Amino acid sequence: MKSIKFIVTALLTAALLLCCSACSSVAANTVFKADDLYGKKIGVQLGTTGDTFATDSYTNENKEEGDEKVKDPATMVRYKTGNEAVMAQGKIDAVIIDSEPAKAFVELNSDLKILDDPFVQEEYAICFKKGSELTAEFNKALAALKANGTFDKILKNFIGDDAGKTPYVTPEGTDHSKGKLIMATNAFFKPYEYYNGQSIEGIDPSMAQAICDYLGYELEIQNYDFNAILGAVQSGKADFGMAGMTVTEDRKKSVDFSDSYTTATQVIIVRAK
Repeated sequence: MKSIKFIVTALLTAALLLCCSACSSVAANTVFKADDLYGKKIGVQLGTTGDTFATDSYTNENKEEGDEKVKDPATMVRYKTGNEAVMAQGKIDAVIIDSEPAKAFVELNSDLKILDDPFVQEEYAICFKKGSELTAEFNKALAALKANGTFDKILKNFIGDDAGKTPYVTPEGTDHSKGKLIMATNAFFKPYEYYNGQSIEGIDPSMAQAICDYLGYELEIQNYDFNAILGAVQSGKADFGMAGMTVTEDRKKSVDFSDSYTTATQVIIVRAK
């Protein structure tokens, strides 16, 4: 019997191929740089920084009275997942998404490409309920695991030529007596988090496991829509959120953030022709 992982991968590949074969019957790509996004239809994952930055840069949605208006505003088309946004190529003109998931999507289909100029760079961090003591605990663990090379090994296991060679494994005899922590994520953001069969894997789950092992906690990972993660953390349904989440001033109003654990880049995906 074929594995669930194989079936899911096959379905995703088939969906992207079907989508992009349909692209051949639509108008040719007209987006070659960021400035070309004015007046276009831009696909994003709802609630992400790609959504925020594109909305602020290319539309008048958040403009207040007295603000300078965009003369040729773009139309934002928002999807629950980045995968849905990419599959909509042909109905939209471009997708703005993190560089690593973008690479994974483009590798599956030659009808897509990533523009050379990055859209924006950002720092990823872990979010906690306001005033949570876990923020300081996690910062301590982050510093230690960066210093001893654990985080570098985790990143290399999912990105680059050595992918798959350095998986994180909980050390034998690790004490988890401090209780269980629930991590809220959005498992459709490969390589940061994604489903492998029934389990959620990726950079963030591996880093979270290493942090929990270091601190003495058991880890449970729960999947949420991306724009529901902050609410889950605020309400106490989850102890922390980790989902390729960028630190922004707006988000800092509702949650606390750990120190940054990686730098990411938002990029623009368009049709190759």
